[in-house]
Amino acid sequence: MEESHETNEFRISQIVDNGQVVQLTLIENVSTEPISQKQMIMESLSKLDPETRGQVMPIIHAILQAQPTVKLKSYRQTQVVMTMPKSRYQNIGVPPVGSIMRLDFKRI
Repeated sequence: MEESHETNEFRISQIVDNGQVVQLTLIENVSTEPISQKQMIMESLSKLDPETRGQVMPIIHAILQAQPTVKLKSYRQTQVVMTMPKSRYQNIGVPPVGSIMRLDFKRI
């Protein structure tokens, strides 16, 4: 069987410490640029043949100017919640919210 391996960076978004155990909520540390509906429409129209694009683009551009810009997320981030004994949390240096953690996912 072939081994699957992936290392990802996660940002700590929440810490819950109940005294004996610590629960960390981690969100994948991926920088994404929001994309607008206008931008998506314009990119799709740019694939048309030049003649059609020349006829359609001025009309679409005028319509889109009147529309509000709605930002869409372009990537769904992975979230991981882990619970560990407080002593283990202390052994990894008590990382605060916002710290970056590297997780190693390996199928064994």
